[in-house]
Amino acid sequence: MPGDIVFHLPGLARLRRWSSLAALSLALLLAFCPWAGGQTASGPNPQPSSERSSDALPDAPLPQPSEPSQAKVEDRVTLRNTPVHILKDQAAIWTSPVRVREHDLAILVPLGLATTLAISADHQAMSSVVSQNASFNNRNVEASNGLLGGFVAAPVIIYSLGRIHDDDHATETGILAGEAMVDSLAVDEALKAATMRERPTVDNAKGKFFQSGVGLDSSFPSTHSMIAWSSATVIASEYHGRMTKIVAYGLATAVSLTRVLGQQHFPSDVLVGSAVGWLVGHYVFRKHRRESDEY
Repeated sequence: MPGDIVFHLPGLARLRRWSSLAALSLALLLAFCPWAGGQTASGPNPQPSSERSSDALPDAPLPQPSEPSQAKVEDRVTLRNTPVHILKDQAAIWTSPVRVREHDLAILVPLGLATTLAISADHQAMSSVVSQNASFNNRNVEASNGLLGGFVAAPVIIYSLGRIHDDDHATETGILAGEAMVDSLAVDEALKAATMRERPTVDNAKGKFFQSGVGLDSSFPSTHSMIAWSSATVIASEYHGRMTKIVAYGLATAVSLTRVLGQQHFPSDVLVGSAVGWLVGHYVFRKHRRESDEY
């Protein structure tokens, strides 16, 4: 690229705006730390030997393993249980800030700082670095749409193959990946309504937030990125071989990149979309997967 990009010192008003955006970025990322609540144990804690010896009766009937409790039935990963699981997911996602722990900040703080830096460089990137050639942009938009279609179709295909071959692992993967995408879409729409950011094609790619004329077509965050990363994360977590991770995360990265190259989103839009999609997918997998990793 000819020449070097020169960043001019912004005025005081712009510094104040960046400070506000920094606070907004960190708050958004802190709002989505779905692992912060931790996981429950796979079974009840064993009682001390003294309690077992004093409380147990020799002729007490043993529980029947063939009759699972109602709680276990409701927690199973099935299509019937999925709507209830999604409602519980949303409650957990939106209340997750109260469960932030110190070790979570090792990820959340760098993400917040990266988002702030990305927002500050968005205008320069979209106006001077990313090509504005219409043909080039359209090819990237078509590529991102096609890749997203693959991520939406993948859970359906995996689930169908699981049903055909009586493979519980595959059916679980398909259901959880679909659940993660629905969760991500709900979060995405809420963030769009809250941020109301202009698209890069508007007002010389200034990327202003809180513009009432934007409506629900906010640029922040990237819907494509969030859905792709949520689906990819579940699939890569269920089938955790190295090649599966490379393919799943590589294609999700391609979705995010082509949204920027297509002049549809700013770099910060896809950064936050990708991060939140990963967090949601990771939460859904850890919360609802089978207790045993052996299939």
